[in-house]
Amino acid sequence: MAGKRRVLYRQGSGFWRMTAKWAAVFGLLYLADGGLLRSWGDALVWPLIGVVLWVPFGIGAAWYPKKDQRITLTTCELLIRRRRLPMDEVNLLHVARLWLEGRSTADEQPVRQWPRAVRVVWVPLRDGRAYGVEFRDPAAFAEVLGAFAVAACGGPDAVRARAAATTYPDPRPMRARSADTAASGSDVLDLFG
Repeated sequence: MAGKRRVLYRQGSGFWRMTAKWAAVFGLLYLADGGLLRSWGDALVWPLIGVVLWVPFGIGAAWYPKKDQRITLTTCELLIRRRRLPMDEVNLLHVARLWLEGRSTADEQPVRQWPRAVRVVWVPLRDGRAYGVEFRDPAAFAEVLGAFAVAACGGPDAVRARAAATTYPDPRPMRARSADTAASGSDVLDLFG
């Protein structure tokens, strides 16, 4: 299965999507104000307000490194910006076992109950470490990775049988989790993400 190079998940920077939503909101305000309330000349204030308010958010979205990272998961590798993590190095059995139990990787919290502020998904490696990747929507990535791991290991029954017969240490994060790395907090840019 790892021989095929099929894209399973892709996340861009979100910069152009945020810009399009911003333009749509202020464009609708411009049309409503010019067509219904005042003249078209007076309604030009809405696009100007939109541009003035967009500039700091646009710069922040472009410069914030975690927001701007591009992530691609294929059947062969996980590409985070320019770093390549081959699937041969990922402990897919551990991912599949946790996914079947409804848990996330490298912690005990169920994926479907992740709060919006928790953006880190830990990808367990075969050497006993876990690589942390930050996402805008971590539950969506965890679902794709979990389903792929179960399929790559031969299905739910095969995963349960192999997990019962195999022992391996629980993955440990490559760097200690702290309040700064585990949760990014509520972000105003999430309104447009």
